[in-house]
Amino acid sequence: MMLQAQQTAPHFKSVNQDQHTVQLSDFIGKQHVVLYFYPKDDTPGCTIEANDFSTLSPAFNEANAVVIGVSKDNCASHQAFINKFNLQLHLLADTDGSVCAAYDVWQEKEKNGEKKMGIVRSTFLINKNGVLEAALYGVSPEGHAADMLARVKALGV
Repeated sequence: MMLQAQQTAPHFKSVNQDQHTVQLSDFIGKQHVVLYFYPKDDTPGCTIEANDFSTLSPAFNEANAVVIGVSKDNCASHQAFINKFNLQLHLLADTDGSVCAAYDVWQEKEKNGEKKMGIVRSTFLINKNGVLEAALYGVSPEGHAADMLARVKALGV
């Protein structure tokens, strides 16, 4: 069931590129969270999105928000992706798919007439109280980070 704004954000807990545990409760009462899901490290659309979020990282910090990317890639893949592009964000390794399932981004997709399961590029804006301000499924990588920054700024610090 796809999530909607004003719902309580599902709890998430996973390891990041450094194998440190990151969970939603780390940020409740402290920071807004931009949680974005992407299909695969170091692929064209995912690289655009990650680079844009990384470039805007100082502005997200200033707006009291943390940006966290999630895919089913492992920690080593995330670390290589971060190193290759000097990314300034956390990437969670959801290798078991539990975070993807909680946010309903693991869906059937069709490409070239072939149907298969995969991550639908999606972003969730979670306020400091743990409530979804936005639940956006099927987003386009171009310009998406700037749109999310505007949404975060509208929430206030």
